[in-house]
Amino acid sequence: MTLSLIDTIRAAGTPRSDWSREEVKAIHDAPFAELMHAAGEIHRLHHRAGEVQKSQLLSIKTGGCAEDCGYCNQSAKFDTGLKASKLMDTDTVLEKARAAKAGGATRFCMGAAWRSLKTRDEPKICEMIEGVKALGLETCMTLGMLEEGQAERLKEAGLDYYNHNLDTSPEYYEKIITTRTWEDRIETLARVRSAGIKVCCGGIIGMGEGAEDRIGLLTELARLDPHPESVPINHLVPVSGTPLSGSAPLDGLDFVRAIATARIIMPLSVVRLSAGREGMSRELQALCILAGAGSIFVGEELLTTPNPSLTRDAQMFETLGLEAR
Repeated sequence: MTLSLIDTIRAAGTPRSDWSREEVKAIHDAPFAELMHAAGEIHRLHHRAGEVQKSQLLSIKTGGCAEDCGYCNQSAKFDTGLKASKLMDTDTVLEKARAAKAGGATRFCMGAAWRSLKTRDEPKICEMIEGVKALGLETCMTLGMLEEGQAERLKEAGLDYYNHNLDTSPEYYEKIITTRTWEDRIETLARVRSAGIKVCCGGIIGMGEGAEDRIGLLTELARLDPHPESVPINHLVPVSGTPLSGSAPLDGLDFVRAIATARIIMPLSVVRLSAGREGMSRELQALCILAGAGSIFVGEELLTTPNPSLTRDAQMFETLGLEAR
């Protein structure tokens, strides 16, 4: 990565959606100190350094999913010991949202283990969105694929963000998921964008993919026009019973490289340090924040996997001098 490339990014003032894999690879593979410096510079151009949003994620419908995503213990196709549950009632969701706000979260995300949103569940989902929005929290939903008109109805209810990840590169995708195509994901993202809902779209790292696949994922995200407003970068949490339970651990610095690269090529997006923090040291999390991560998920559970305690996160914020957004 040359200084001229960083100058070009800085001078442009607006994001690009014409990134080539070669350009992204040059950034991703740069000497670590240069990469971190560049990511920090880009972050400070568009975001407030040291400010990290606290978000909270709730599983509003757990398990029994018809998909075969190799990383997920909510798939009905894998024996993981997870008990499936029905869609939560709205009052319980709002109680959880109030607790999240009291704990410092300003964004409340709700996820249902569905292949797609069913028409019969729309009224209840919209009721949840309206209730959480009324509490003064940002709202985000992840409900699987959306059909024609559904995104518009979610927008009318007040939904701010819809999460639908690309997960990995197009080339590696079929090794992780066979029940939903890459094109299916792109179609849902287009419906979300057309309805005027902000896009939350990222991926998972550490699923046995190579560096080229991580570069491919980041390139595809940065080719979305406009870029996703929210880019969650997840570290695989291996769960017993899933096909990826035996995945080799990813080098922590490779994870930081992905965060820093995302920060540079999608400068206006909020890069979110998402799943996998429970297995990360405080030092590794600090590097991710220095690389441009502007959000973490708080609460002791992230859907169905462990997450650091509120006390542990509070200590990290104090030690690093971070300010909650």
